Amino acid sequence: MSRGTAMETLGIVFTEIGPDYLRATMPVDARTHQPYGLLHGGASALLAETVGSSAGMLAVDEGKGCVGIEINANHLRAVRSGIVTATARALHAGRQTQVWEIRIEDAHARLVCVSRLTLAVIPLPPPHQPPAG
Repeated sequence: MSRGTAMETLGIVFTEIGPDYLRATMPVDARTHQPYGLLHGGASALLAETVGSSAGMLAVDEGKGCVGIEINANHLRAVRSGIVTATARALHAGRQTQVWEIRIEDAHARLVCVSRLTLAVIPLPPPHQPPAG
């Protein structure tokens, strides 16, 4: 599903799923740098929303989906290179909304960014059916 998306462009890869979390990595390189050579805060927010939204989709009933309605991100540590790892855990997984905490850490397990993502749970449209005939 990530082919041709920002996930593919930025090198985001899902690496682990557990009973209460979803984890993914993203490289810190020219694709994710801001002009000073540091990890761009927007790239961290994109990683957080990707992992949190994907985790949300795994937590809903069939026929339901999730869309982001609010995200915040506190950038706590600069990273110049390597890989960062994001871990999403649910704070609330209700029938209409979900709230996820996403912690992004560097290769030394130091906290780089902490984010909170609120998702709306929505019905998915029915699959597209070709016209009969």
